[in-house]
Amino acid sequence: MLSTVENVSSILVFTLTQLDETMENKYMLFSLTALCYHFILLCNITVIVCIASDKRLHEPMYIFLCNLCINALYGTAGFYPKFMYDLLSQIPVISYSGCMIQIFVIYSSVLCDYSILTVMAYDRYVAICRPLEYHSEMTNIKIGTCILFCWLAPLFSMGILVLLTSRLTLCGSDIGKLYCENWAVVKLACYTTTVNNVIGYIVIIIYLGHVVLITVSYIHLIGKCRKSIEDRYRFMQTCMPHLLALFNVTVALLFDVLYSRYGSTSFSQSVRNFLALEFLFIPPILNPIIYGLKLTKIRKKKFNYHQSNCKTRLKSI
Repeated sequence: MLSTVENVSSILVFTLTQLDETMENKYMLFSLTALCYHFILLCNITVIVCIASDKRLHEPMYIFLCNLCINALYGTAGFYPKFMYDLLSQIPVISYSGCMIQIFVIYSSVLCDYSILTVMAYDRYVAICRPLEYHSEMTNIKIGTCILFCWLAPLFSMGILVLLTSRLTLCGSDIGKLYCENWAVVKLACYTTTVNNVIGYIVIIIYLGHVVLITVSYIHLIGKCRKSIEDRYRFMQTCMPHLLALFNVTVALLFDVLYSRYGSTSFSQSVRNFLALEFLFIPPILNPIIYGLKLTKIRKKKFNYHQSNCKTRLKSI
């Protein structure tokens, strides 16, 4: 019995079983996935270039937004290229090390979204509730510290979870998802996973705390903005996109977490796949679109950029 456990625990490759039923339409899915991924790249890179190329946009809010878009590129890079490769493969598999890397990249990106949205909420709170102190409060050192927090805290949290997962003795190699997910690997463990579960719930509670901080800051913002028309306008222009982004990420992640733990196999394959991919598909597309359309300075920058391109082309003709 011991030798059997040792043999099955030395797993080098995982099989992604959720792809089995999608292989009949794999070329259509590959085309749609490639289109989606290129659209994500286009939307996020456009916002990044707009902010980076215009010194007038080198303000805390836009710097944080730039990091949100960079994080979207980072997170989706951990899924889309591998998923497209799997669609063209005979058997969708992933190496053990590749699986751990994919878990780390995808979920550190999700946690990073929450960290960035938290510091963006703090920035809006200071800008609207304490406008006279804004420039003395949001210094370059403070902005740099916030950016480091946004990246290092998620990377550290997921590093611990992946390290704990990599120490587990596994008795299976089939992962019932389209990509590697920490909980899906933990469920393959031969023995108790109490430590992994406890640390996992601690991380979840910490990032639920981020949501609480954002909620509290917006309660203060709403109370402040009710007092003047100008503040209400500023709230609608800069805070509503933030709230939509927060709602977008939270709903998408809840779909994934709840389905991973309590999902029913009575759902159709397409519904289960959508629930698994929602947070890798919707937020990276909607966030740059929401901010790109709502934030006036970015919208003007995009308009001027396209206008100058049109004039250049007309002159060349």
